[in-house]
Amino acid sequence: MNEVNDFLYCSTPQAWIDAVVADLPTLLIDHANCEKKAASTALNLIFRYVDKPELSMKLSKLAREELRHFEQVLTLLQKRNIDFEHVSASRYAAELRKGVRTSEPHRLVDMMIVSAIVEARSCERFEAVIPVLDEELAQFYTSLLKSEARHFQVYLNFAKKYSPEDIQPRVDFFLARDRELVESNDTEFRFHSGSPVKTA
Repeated sequence: MNEVNDFLYCSTPQAWIDAVVADLPTLLIDHANCEKKAASTALNLIFRYVDKPELSMKLSKLAREELRHFEQVLTLLQKRNIDFEHVSASRYAAELRKGVRTSEPHRLVDMMIVSAIVEARSCERFEAVIPVLDEELAQFYTSLLKSEARHFQVYLNFAKKYSPEDIQPRVDFFLARDRELVESNDTEFRFHSGSPVKTA
């Protein structure tokens, strides 16, 4: 996914990829949660911006795709006898959203940019883990690449559409934050976490 890799400021560290091999159940459980949250984000935007029918149409389709991915991950969990249990959310998305402005249309533009970056990072991580997964999971994550890259473009295009100014400074702002979060250490391993470190 060259467009995604060219967009992001950094690649996922090897330490995070190593953690995937060591704790695949947590990856799958949190991936399911991420797909569910992605659908929820799209639906929340539809409810908030009811005056933008084009946005609603695109995000309605996107939400359905995210829920389909959620169902697919649940099926994989069941097939592998992994319980879909509660795990705490990583700080990634919440930290990104702290930079979102509160006045309109800036809030909408920033939410589109943040959502685009989350989708881009998801796509980059799918591609990064494919070489270390078993054949079934590698095929599954390969199948997700195109849709996640498309979701990234949907959000980024809407950011451009609704912004009264050039979005690049805001894109740069959030991409810098993405890089900080991805390259830092986290005490817990999650789909969007930094490199996990063991605590005493």
